[in-house]
Amino acid sequence: MAPITMVEGRRIPLSNLDKVLYPETGFTKGEVLHYYATVAESLLAHVHNRPVSFLRYPDGPDGQRFFTKNPPPGTPAWVETTPVPRSDDPSAEQVVIADLPSLMWAANLVVEFHTPQWPAGSPGVADRLILDLDPGPPATVVECCAAALWLRDRLAADGLHAYAKTSGSKGLHLAVPLEPAPSDRVSAYAKQLAQEAERELADLVVHRMAKALRPGKVFVDHSQNAAAKTTAAPYTLRARARPTVSAPVSWEEAESCRTASDLVFLADDIPARLARDGDLFAPLTDPGQAGRLPGRGRQGARP
Repeated sequence: MAPITMVEGRRIPLSNLDKVLYPETGFTKGEVLHYYATVAESLLAHVHNRPVSFLRYPDGPDGQRFFTKNPPPGTPAWVETTPVPRSDDPSAEQVVIADLPSLMWAANLVVEFHTPQWPAGSPGVADRLILDLDPGPPATVVECCAAALWLRDRLAADGLHAYAKTSGSKGLHLAVPLEPAPSDRVSAYAKQLAQEAERELADLVVHRMAKALRPGKVFVDHSQNAAAKTTAAPYTLRARARPTVSAPVSWEEAESCRTASDLVFLADDIPARLARDGDLFAPLTDPGQAGRLPGRGRQGARP
């Protein structure tokens, strides 16, 4: 029988706590659950009122992985859901991780948490912009930082504040809090930024996904602003060889990054970072920090 734990009055069965999920470091499922409980306050702030998609990897990163937007079988009745109509399923719903019991129930499934750029109840009306900076070997996160700093300053010229986090894999994510705007407009602006970066940093940046273009360069992926796309949530663990985290980083850390290992953060690193720096992504949850998407007249010449 799986042990039952009580979390804020909810009974949650936990299974296979001694199972090693990350063989490279020996990190167990119990440690995964402990990690999520420890960072719950910060993680919950960023998935608050957003439909969550799960990348499940119950046998570890080397086992089967499957991405699901639908509530998994056996989802307790007390876990919140929200309507997310899709063309193939007008009655579709997704989970909303609203509290610690919901987080621990989901963590027991062994998941990465992914969210769209819009809140529940407003599909396709984004309140953040995302740029996913993905390095093509031999480029690393060092080159991503160089591209990120240029993009930060370019966004600032439009009155927008960018915040950086590691992807938890090889790259960086830039996130910008926005006054709500249609996802297609945010997508068009993000694409324009990526194209502009490619023109200005031709030796460093590409804006198209074609593999042949990418060796040694940073692909500025603007596609995650589309209403149907999602991005790894801040503080989620990733299904990688080690228990890496999509971790917010300061601009000082980006500026001083010299090797790829400078911006790799494991689960055990995060509590100390939160204690020292607080949540570096907190401005994304503060409506007062949201910037207005530039109007078409302010976006500069179209390429």
